[in-house]
Amino acid sequence: MAEEETLLHQLFDDEKLTDKQKKIILAAIDIFSEKGYAATSTSEIAKMAGVAEGTIFKHYKTKKTLLISIVTPLMTRIVGPFIVKDFHKVLDEPYDNVEDFLRATIENRRDVFKKLLPVIKILIQEIPFQPELREQFVEQIAKKTYEQILGIIENYQEKGQLIDIPPPSIVRFAVTSIFGYLISRYIFFPNSDWNDELESELTIQFILRGVGTN
Repeated sequence: MAEEETLLHQLFDDEKLTDKQKKIILAAIDIFSEKGYAATSTSEIAKMAGVAEGTIFKHYKTKKTLLISIVTPLMTRIVGPFIVKDFHKVLDEPYDNVEDFLRATIENRRDVFKKLLPVIKILIQEIPFQPELREQFVEQIAKKTYEQILGIIENYQEKGQLIDIPPPSIVRFAVTSIFGYLISRYIFFPNSDWNDELESELTIQFILRGVGTN
């Protein structure tokens, strides 16, 4: 939580927001992440932020404007760069074994989920319904890692560690499995009795049983 707050305060400094705007955005992030955009009212945000509802509309004409004003700078200045740059710790490391690469990927993405969980919740909830957010996600995150991941997959295929099917299919299978685990772990069932080490290994073995050669 402390690291997440530091990242958000960095954003506030860059954006030169007023104290009231900071309170509004923090309150909106909390409520949007817990209840979703559609189920959240501006009066709830105002109450949590300790401001009049009219203050929200003074800075943000509509609730959607508030949502976009939160997610856009988060995506471009914090979430996108943090997710992409942090993932390069894995992508730029030459793992000889695809199993080690998958293990490092899961650990890296798990750390991101823990550090940016409220923001990630908003993105997962709203990207399917907000074209602007979907475009930003593709531009800021997906495009910046996809080609490199394809190259890594092709390298493991050349080594004979992955089956000979189109690399985009392998990426899709792996991403679906890894994020299915992480979303279940941190969003759908966070209070379940999770054994993260075991779940990581099971996820890896599930992926390799489908696309591995051994």
